[in-house]
Amino acid sequence: MNDIPPQHKRTPLYKAHLEHGARMVPFGGWEMPVQYPKGIIHETGRVRSSAGIFDVSHMARFELSGPGTGRFLDRVLSVEASSLRHGQAKYHLICDLNGGIIDDAIVYRLEHERFLLVSNAGNADAVREWMLGQLMVASEDSAFRVSFNDVTESIGMIAMQGPQAVAMLDRLCEGEAGRIRRFHAGEITIDGELMLAARTGYTGEDGFELMFDYDHGIRLWSVLVAAGAEPCGLGSRDVLRLEAGLLLHGSDMTVRNNPYEVGLGWTVRPDRAEYLAGRSLRAIRDAGIARRIAGFMIHGRAIARHGALMHADGHQIGAVTSGTYSPTVRRPIGLALVDREYTETGTGVEIEVRGRMLPAEIVEMPFVRS
Repeated sequence: MNDIPPQHKRTPLYKAHLEHGARMVPFGGWEMPVQYPKGIIHETGRVRSSAGIFDVSHMARFELSGPGTGRFLDRVLSVEASSLRHGQAKYHLICDLNGGIIDDAIVYRLEHERFLLVSNAGNADAVREWMLGQLMVASEDSAFRVSFNDVTESIGMIAMQGPQAVAMLDRLCEGEAGRIRRFHAGEITIDGELMLAARTGYTGEDGFELMFDYDHGIRLWSVLVAAGAEPCGLGSRDVLRLEAGLLLHGSDMTVRNNPYEVGLGWTVRPDRAEYLAGRSLRAIRDAGIARRIAGFMIHGRAIARHGALMHADGHQIGAVTSGTYSPTVRRPIGLALVDREYTETGTGVEIEVRGRMLPAEIVEMPFVRS
């Protein structure tokens, strides 16, 4: 039985989830499927071997357009959005003036001065507030005439991921999907409906995030299931992203972290004069970091969850940020923020779980390569 407060929003696919027997949970202000009757392990295996679909309509989608939009985004994103080609996408961070991570997101350049920003559901309010605040400052300069539109509740989104995802979609859209390169987006037509297909995702597998008018959601979900895609929930999505070594904001990074200690320095271009967080991030980069994110495997079957303390040489060296059992490698895995001198691959550590010290080892990421 689902016990969800009535104030939580529902995606356009809500009825489809109920029809497929999903267990619904509150997540980021939305009612979302955590798993379907066959279970998380089954769903994870289907994505790794074939293709699965996820309702990701809860993720925030902001459209920015108008003169100066590219230059404005250069001020507030960790990458140079104005240098993106039409249809190109870029993973990046949204940092505050101190270099703290407000969220991680993807920006797409749809037209010359029209961009789409997709961020995490739980951080939608924080990202919106940050963007609107900086837009207000920028509006004092006549060069910036940028409009900001929250299209989260008018455009739905389904992620289709797995080694067979591209082939499945190509059969539905006459090969249009396969012509889109990784980290690019383009329009495709499925079942007579035009939609945006972005070749991005959060599982480590190839695939697409399909964006469509809300009214088309139920029909599109049915078409994808009929084509062979497995309905998947938040549970398998979390396992898949962790197997791929992908971070989750709110667990592996927060506004109290900087990009360098969580291994995302490669997403940051801090030397740009216009970048608002650049000064703080340059100082952090140049000073060096005392700790950093690392992957680990446990020798045994017990799982170390977020907050479990990590030890070595008789003292605490860090804490687990994410942990789960990987059905693909058949071992408990996880991420931890650890004193830098203990992050070398092969380092033996211990993790405290319910009063027991579990032997573990720092390992190279990703845990699973597609």
